[in-house]
Amino acid sequence: MVKIVVIGSASIDLVVTASKRPGAGETVLGESFKAVPGGKGANQAVAASRLGAEVTMVGRVGDDLYGEQILNNFKSNGVSIDYVEPVTHMESGTAHIVLAEGDNSIVFVQAANNEVTPGYIDRSIKAFEGADMAIIQQEIPEQSVVHASRVCKKLGIPLLLNPAPARPLAEEVIENAAYITPNEHEAKVLFPDIGVSEALRKYPNKLFVTEGSRGVRYFDGEQEVLVPSYKVDVVDTTGAGDTFNAAFAVALAEGKPIADSVRFANRAASLSVTKFGAQGGMPKRREVEAQM
Repeated sequence: MVKIVVIGSASIDLVVTASKRPGAGETVLGESFKAVPGGKGANQAVAASRLGAEVTMVGRVGDDLYGEQILNNFKSNGVSIDYVEPVTHMESGTAHIVLAEGDNSIVFVQAANNEVTPGYIDRSIKAFEGADMAIIQQEIPEQSVVHASRVCKKLGIPLLLNPAPARPLAEEVIENAAYITPNEHEAKVLFPDIGVSEALRKYPNKLFVTEGSRGVRYFDGEQEVLVPSYKVDVVDTTGAGDTFNAAFAVALAEGKPIADSVRFANRAASLSVTKFGAQGGMPKRREVEAQM
């Protein structure tokens, strides 16, 4: 069993379903509302655990009922919470999600996730011991992403960076990361002065651009490769990218070739969108292998 450490966000998703997404100043009638565990870091930790990895989460929650719900959800999914510390007198992070017109729109409130600081990462250094792979996202402070990349480089741990939500990256982070997985929008933010194809060639077998229903594109050192996604009946796209990143990290940590790792991750992501909720549809290992 491979060991993965996830540094990132944990929150509660407040999900509204509607037939139409409201415009500015507009009110529309919703169809349903649910509150479920989420946050990119937590999603990726849960997905990796369900796919067979030993997972340790490094994050913060609030000293509130949402925080308790997040911690209990980690426990029920086999994720170690030894380094998920409640922040006194602060609320847990929340993601306000609208599901409409076949896609999602999200407003993320960091709250306690802002306390995943460089100092907190240093206090959690034992979480990194023996890790085969680390995963990080950008729902925590920018300086913490930089610091975590330095820690992983120093310890010799491959770092998979999911640069979401989009913001410019320090060149140091790009160099320190072993794998970077932006979607098309995030890739344009990361590399505003060059096209995607040029960026892929600049970072062969390191930069993987996810293109939704089309698949995942990368440069293997000789040619540009598009690994197609799988066609499924979509219920909820929330968490598909997180499932991809977790599955990709697990497969890479297990020593699978890059192309096979991408295919495994694509299949896991395709299964995740067939059920409601970021974590609700995240598949277990046997489900993915049965569909490969």
